[in-house]
Amino acid sequence: MPRPPSRRTVLAAALAVTAATGTGAALPAAAEEAAPGAPAAPAGPLVDNAFWTSYADWRAGAANGVRAVSGARPSLVIATPAGTTTYADPHTGKTTTWEYATWTSPLHRPKVPATEAIASWNASTPAGTWLQVELRGRYGDGTDTPWYVMGRWTSGDGDGDIRRTSLDGQSDGRSSIWTDTFAVDDAASGTRLVAYRLRLTLHRTPGSGLTPVVHRVGAMASDIPDRFTVPASTPGLARELTVPRYSQNTHIGQYPEYDNGGEAWCSPTSSQMIIEYWGRVPTAEELAWVNPDFDDPQVCHAARYTYDYQYEGCGNWPFNAAYAATYRELSSAVTRLGSLADVETLVGAGIPVITSQSFLREELTGAGYGTAGHLMTVIGFTAEGDVIANDPASPSNPAVRRVYRRAEWETIWLRTKRYNASGNVASGTGGVCYVYWPAKPSAAQSRALRAVGLL
Repeated sequence: MPRPPSRRTVLAAALAVTAATGTGAALPAAAEEAAPGAPAAPAGPLVDNAFWTSYADWRAGAANGVRAVSGARPSLVIATPAGTTTYADPHTGKTTTWEYATWTSPLHRPKVPATEAIASWNASTPAGTWLQVELRGRYGDGTDTPWYVMGRWTSGDGDGDIRRTSLDGQSDGRSSIWTDTFAVDDAASGTRLVAYRLRLTLHRTPGSGLTPVVHRVGAMASDIPDRFTVPASTPGLARELTVPRYSQNTHIGQYPEYDNGGEAWCSPTSSQMIIEYWGRVPTAEELAWVNPDFDDPQVCHAARYTYDYQYEGCGNWPFNAAYAATYRELSSAVTRLGSLADVETLVGAGIPVITSQSFLREELTGAGYGTAGHLMTVIGFTAEGDVIANDPASPSNPAVRRVYRRAEWETIWLRTKRYNASGNVASGTGGVCYVYWPAKPSAAQSRALRAVGLL
């Protein structure tokens, strides 16, 4: 079958606004719970999260040149490098020699045989260091995938750094990498990922003694059935968190080298709102590069340091989560949640959630636009159960707070299939979200995070 397009192609039309005088194509009346011919929904869980973060976790993996460090926030670092390697950076044209060391996780068998998996990690990478995250899956017939690169990542972009990048074009004929997502090519065939390992490769400038410091790595594996609609959840929380408000649209045309601001910056703008909700901000020195005529320079900063040079945009999900975790004592993960009841669990503990969704203009009352892919932040719920969101697709910062109808929101976020403005079937994210929280969460926050599989 033809190779699927990259997620850049699928989601590049973020905030493709429908014509002001029209409402786009009407939804076909026969839209059903699942796409015609789709396999039956799995009987068990739909999502499995697995993360390695404790000293015991790091000790349980296969180490080659790395060591586990104990303490209040255990980590993985380079001890004695396993060797040297060269890397030809496709985005700088430079070929550089690096020392490296590796850590390979134990084999993990998710509770759900999966059609997709997304890795995420929390790390710091001083200038002159970087890391690569890979996944090797096992199919139900016992054969293995190749080692797929899920990301080559550094928190910086100076002269001594590589350029952060995903790596499209990876496939074994049964599964492929779509920017940041492992996906079975033909879910209807019954092919499933039944186990996987993750491999970290830590790199540094030879002889420097530097090291990346990895605090957390893991993956979300899932088998979300094809569906156009989802069951409605019952409202159970009325609460609103006080989250800073930033508009992406006040940055239209800024920094073309980081995808030109505006509609392309929904993800870093959402990330910055939550980072600041937790009391973390970039320093004046870190913001010194931003044009002083630009408002909210921290949003520009977030765009620059989430930018994926292969994807040519700021919407790489794990790169956003990794950026958030570069701030002092913050943890993060990319996952899928099952309903707005799960979001209520987190918001009830004071944890806002960044969600990814796509919709026609008429499918989300009050939005005033349609989009093939957009990130917003759920900050609360009204007494009626409707969603209170910080929507960066707003004309100004004060206009960012919106209230959206619960059932509409739940559908556009959780579905995997939808009809676009041309009437053709397109994809939905199936409940993808980012969650950021303190590295030392409170007891209530810990309970909430455990309830949704993140601790």
